[in-house]
Amino acid sequence: MVKPLVIDLDGTLTPVDTLYESAIRLFSTSPLKTIYQLPLWLSRGKAAMKAEISARSSVDPATLPWNADVLEHINAARAVGRKVVLCTASDQDTADRIAEHLGLFDQVIASDGTRNLSGDAKARALVEAFGEGGFDYVGNASADLAVWRHAGEAIVVSNDAGLIQRARKQGKVAEVIDVPKATARVWARQLRLKQWAKNTLLFVPLIAAQSFTELHLVVILIAAFVVFGMVASTTYVLNDLWDLDADRAHAHKRYRPLAAGTIPTLQAVVLVPVGLLVGLGLAWLLGEGFFWATLAYLGATVAYSFVLKQIVLMDCIWLAGLFTLRIVAGAAAINQPLSHWLLMFSVFLFLSLAYLKRYIELKGKKRRQKLAGRGYAAEDLQTIFALGVGAGYASTVVLALYLFSPAAMELYTNPYAIVVAVPIMIYWLSYMWHRAHRGEMHHDPVLFAIQDLTSLLAVALFFVVFLLGAALPV
Repeated sequence: MVKPLVIDLDGTLTPVDTLYESAIRLFSTSPLKTIYQLPLWLSRGKAAMKAEISARSSVDPATLPWNADVLEHINAARAVGRKVVLCTASDQDTADRIAEHLGLFDQVIASDGTRNLSGDAKARALVEAFGEGGFDYVGNASADLAVWRHAGEAIVVSNDAGLIQRARKQGKVAEVIDVPKATARVWARQLRLKQWAKNTLLFVPLIAAQSFTELHLVVILIAAFVVFGMVASTTYVLNDLWDLDADRAHAHKRYRPLAAGTIPTLQAVVLVPVGLLVGLGLAWLLGEGFFWATLAYLGATVAYSFVLKQIVLMDCIWLAGLFTLRIVAGAAAINQPLSHWLLMFSVFLFLSLAYLKRYIELKGKKRRQKLAGRGYAAEDLQTIFALGVGAGYASTVVLALYLFSPAAMELYTNPYAIVVAVPIMIYWLSYMWHRAHRGEMHHDPVLFAIQDLTSLLAVALFFVVFLLGAALPV
């Protein structure tokens, strides 16, 4: 008789932990109630807690990432007529829906609200069902060592050398399936260290005030740049935890480490409060003004992630505000008064770039197709185009008016020299929207500009013109 092939779920069939993800979804819908109820459910046992969470919130099987190698083993087993069993510590309801979605399992054995089917309990259940050594087992964790001990053959899905060595000592390992590691490079992607380039906006008040030769202010802003980056990276993790389903439905975002399951959900959950406490603590050390500006950015980001990003048009206005808050934070760090001209120019410029980001995301959508996790549909494309271009040109109008204001006359020895900044801005904004309209921009426009030679030259010329305006005589 051919032995059945038994497959574990969390970390094996799928790289994610369905319990943690279900808990996150439940928390996102009713945070205070969830915080109150979780300890009560857990007091009745882990199996009871799993059942309560699964009854109220559960992962969508259609969005989950799957381990291709494990699926290949399942299909190979089915091809030769082997019975394939899903056996998991997850709740029965979650396991049943996943099995129904995949259509690959002959039997499902899972936790039932009373018995938590993990470790020794899972081993006993499988021995009762199939006998000692009467099944082959595919698992991924140290809890599975107890199951492998009673299995005919063990297939280990892991990159943990210690676990693999302990499994081999039991003498039943038939195969090891490697899985991606959460390396430093993977974490850098998750923390979006490339996005730290946006935090160079903290230096704008220093440059605008022509104080960039004051070394102590530069040092303060470098420290503020790092601290602000830490807080921003933590909010990216929080946003990705909230956006798991939407990201997995996105053509590119589904490859993000959390969405793909490369980084464990629990590690990300722990990182959020730790990262925020450390970041805000360091922000306080840099000054009360910088602390409150950083806290305002954090609050605005959380509001955006939880609510505002789903509100059409408001999300773009809020994004423009988040960019402008970086400039405010930079001014607060060095106690530099902010010009209302700079603030208005920034708001309109970043509003244009926010609309441009949505335009890029909508560009490839078909008629009536909606943007996952947002309130936009393909029919909004031309509206977004008009609003974005209009906001961009509004920023150039603010710039032109500023050039001949009393503030500019006082700050620049030759304000007439910086008139060239206006056509530079007009060209660059037109260039960015033109590239997007032709389908030649496929991601965040700010990151595109940082890597685009034409954009870099335009920005460099923009600042050179202002430097000349400050240095040249009338």
